[in-house]
Amino acid sequence: MDELPTDPMNRLRAIMARLRDPEHGCPWDVEQTFASIAPYTIEEAYEVADAIERGDMEELKGELGDLLFQSVFHAQMAEDAGLFDFDDIARAIGDKMIARHPHVFGDESNAKSADQQVADWETVKAAERAAKAKGGVLDDVALGLPALMRAEKLQKRAARVGFDWPEIGQVLDKIAEEARELAEARDSLPQDKIAEEMGDLLFVMANLARHLKVDPEVALRGANAKFVRRFQYIEQNLAERSSSPEQSTLQEMDDLWDTAKRKGL
Repeated sequence: MDELPTDPMNRLRAIMARLRDPEHGCPWDVEQTFASIAPYTIEEAYEVADAIERGDMEELKGELGDLLFQSVFHAQMAEDAGLFDFDDIARAIGDKMIARHPHVFGDESNAKSADQQVADWETVKAAERAAKAKGGVLDDVALGLPALMRAEKLQKRAARVGFDWPEIGQVLDKIAEEARELAEARDSLPQDKIAEEMGDLLFVMANLARHLKVDPEVALRGANAKFVRRFQYIEQNLAERSSSPEQSTLQEMDDLWDTAKRKGL
């Protein structure tokens, strides 16, 4: 068996090629498809974000490696199918970055604010979409995005062509309206309609986050982390009393929750 290259990137690509070898590779790797691997790719991206959120740089190194391996995996499957290879991917993203940064790689001045650079970036991306014959404003907002993130991107894209509430008060009014409709649905409508009304409320909440310039995914991750910290405080304090949440009343747990909140957890 041939020795693996010593260069780290070429070594990783050679490992992937060997794993996918039809005769001598790993049966599981050989039978995978773009669709079967896609969930793992998404999961690895979230694990990268989780390591960053926790400030664990050693783990981040490993998670970035896992995510890089996903790109190599997809590239190898594409090469096996005669579609493209890793070099094509690297070349395409390099070309895209150069085209989207004329203030760095071209003749444009780089004396711009971050907001102006974002606006320029969106203009370039709009031109790229037009060149790909993407007719509708929302056509290329990826279906595979997490629902909350996709809601924000759909609304942001629609806002670029003027379909947006001009004032945040109107968004708050819409939230109140959707909350009322959800309450009414809970009492009188079947489960599928309740789910629909819940979706409408979440969609408007994402719009509120956009108007407040808050990333809803980041905000919700923060709320999740806070909930975990405070609930763990409840568990730890109950354990010190030789008790547990299952053995406690809601009032006891609420009191501990309030204590955790006062402690800044």
